[in-house]
Amino acid sequence: MQKGLLSVLLVLVALFSGLEGKPDKTTVKKEKRIPQTLSRGWGDQLIWAQTYEEALFWSRSKNKPLIVIFHLEDCPHSQALKKAFAEDKDIQKLADEEFVILNLVYETTDKHLSPDGQYVPRILFVDPSMTVRADITGRYSNRMYAYEPADIKLLLSNMQRALKFLKTEL
Repeated sequence: MQKGLLSVLLVLVALFSGLEGKPDKTTVKKEKRIPQTLSRGWGDQLIWAQTYEEALFWSRSKNKPLIVIFHLEDCPHSQALKKAFAEDKDIQKLADEEFVILNLVYETTDKHLSPDGQYVPRILFVDPSMTVRADITGRYSNRMYAYEPADIKLLLSNMQRALKFLKTEL
């Protein structure tokens, strides 16, 4: 009888000690994870179009201008502009409320989106009539649609110009 009780006691001790050693499934991993969204870090709270075709559809149906951002993940200039874009509250608010936005790490087949070459980063505006606004440029004559972090106020001004054209021309 004592051997039976001792055996049961040993089984219970082994069972309970085994339960304590297992990690809880609800434990949150402490490593920092980068969100894998369409924003690619340009503004995770914003709603981003997935493709150029989808962005054009949204632009027409919502009657909002489209911002197309061409960049590369491993380009230091793209990374610097992304950081400035994501941290500027005015740009984020205006992009969220008044624009359809798309960022691309590849070129499109639309030749109108590379009027002066295929460089990164570059930002172009497209109005709901699907016209690329080649007249909304940055400050560089050799890369007309390039912006640097120091140009973030010019980018905001150009976003406001795109909205103004929408109201006056369309």
